[in-house]
Amino acid sequence: MEKQKQAYLYAITAILFWSTMASAFKVSLRHLDFLDLLFFSSIASVLILFLILLVQNKLTLLREYSGMDYLRSVALGFLNPFLYYVVLFKAYSLLPAQEAQPLNYTWSIVLVLLSIPILKQRIGFKSILAILISYFGVLVISTRGDLLGLTLSNPTGVALALGSSVIWASFWIYNVKDKRDDVAKLFLNSLFGFAFISITLMISSKRPMFDFRGLTGATYVGFFEMGVTFVLWLRALRLSRTTAQVSNLIYLSPFVSLVLIHLIVGETIMLSTITGLVFIVAGIILQQRWGRTASAVRSP
Repeated sequence: MEKQKQAYLYAITAILFWSTMASAFKVSLRHLDFLDLLFFSSIASVLILFLILLVQNKLTLLREYSGMDYLRSVALGFLNPFLYYVVLFKAYSLLPAQEAQPLNYTWSIVLVLLSIPILKQRIGFKSILAILISYFGVLVISTRGDLLGLTLSNPTGVALALGSSVIWASFWIYNVKDKRDDVAKLFLNSLFGFAFISITLMISSKRPMFDFRGLTGATYVGFFEMGVTFVLWLRALRLSRTTAQVSNLIYLSPFVSLVLIHLIVGETIMLSTITGLVFIVAGIILQQRWGRTASAVRSP
């Protein structure tokens, strides 16, 4: 099979897995507390990433890293997976999946905003317009279409979902500066993230809640949200003739996700959700055409 076809195959597989995640989060949270979900999914992600490093003969890289490299992984692991998923899972526990998923999807717009103070980038009028278009979509979803009343469906949940996008964008700005092997970095981040969630559970004197259905969901999340799918996406980017040829497929993910949320979670998808998501994605596409940002650096 020619490389470009392989790239599309890897990319579509990754996007299909990512499209299931909003449903997986919501179903798992029916049986597990949000901290328990992160604890068990972190175990799964550490195990699968260790196996991937083993198969790729990259375990020796871990011995080559300096103390400063490990400190960097501690800091990045605190941001993601620990803090990011604590905030995101809590948001999913408060909001319908159809609202939490598109609100979190605004991370790439937040990336543009954070690049101004952190990367000293300038943005023009068109980029500002694109950002406003996306955040109009956020407003439509958050108010469930009641733009005149401006009453948020769940203010805490909305704040957490949007806050998760800020954490993810911050993580990736600093992560892309780290030139170590991607899979090795992801493994170390997951390992230290697991340490942070374990400490959190010990401090709170909370024992993890064991539920077979919840454990199954957490394992799925750990394997595919935090582990295998990222490796598939990297493979797609490396095989593709250009990054844009596969990265543009990302825009399918939130819409496929809505279909799965309806079929798996049982939510009736509201017109306000579809309308808001269209504005969010349109703003992101326009920003990437008009602006100069680090696009396609993460999963959908």
